[in-house]
Amino acid sequence: MSDPAAIAEAPPEVRSRLAIVLDVDDAVAALRLAKEVRPWFGVAKVGLELYSAVGPDLFGPLQDLGYDVFADLKLHDIPTTVQRAARVLGALGPRYLNFHAQGGADMLRAGVEGFKEGAAQAGLPDPVALGVTVLTSDVDAGTEELRRRAALARDAGCDGVVCAATDLPVIHAVDPALVTVVPGIRIAGSAAHDQVRVATPGAAIAGGASVLVVGRTVTEADDRARAAAAVAAEVAAALA
Repeated sequence: MSDPAAIAEAPPEVRSRLAIVLDVDDAVAALRLAKEVRPWFGVAKVGLELYSAVGPDLFGPLQDLGYDVFADLKLHDIPTTVQRAARVLGALGPRYLNFHAQGGADMLRAGVEGFKEGAAQAGLPDPVALGVTVLTSDVDAGTEELRRRAALARDAGCDGVVCAATDLPVIHAVDPALVTVVPGIRIAGSAAHDQVRVATPGAAIAGGASVLVVGRTVTEADDRARAAAAVAAEVAAALA
């Protein structure tokens, strides 16, 4: 690796802040990608595409690789349905699970309770429940709505929220203790694709992000290992 800013392997405190997006529809491809970037990433995001293809079957193999799993399923339904689904998921071991804050207080509360209960019944550590505030593709939701959804998530028992880097000051004003999981991360100069509110890794960490969700800027790079190492180096510098 010729990039002097890149690091061959990130320390645990950096890897724990970085989630790799496994947006593929094949278990073999997902595990290949996870193994390739494991020296720099500590969280694996299983979204709707991969979950629709293989369900929760990859949670265990990803955990065996040393990853915390982020089940990015954005649950949104009636409270009872969300609670029961979250209970099942909690018992399967993902560290993170998210719920749409648009679903309201009762749904969020039911989802958090189900998720924690499932983990506890399986003898697992207390997981992290996240409320999705405003999608990074949404340019219309204003600050007041963002503030309302963040407060809703907090009051319903969520440990944190999913938000854009540009939303971090608002989230911290609502509650500085909330875990902030930030998608839309791009290395400087890379394409934004369909996400309009993006940030560099260093800017997001400097803004107070807890975990960065990194996708195409690494997964579609010509040299994924080099791109992953560059992201980790930028995070390490911001944390120093």
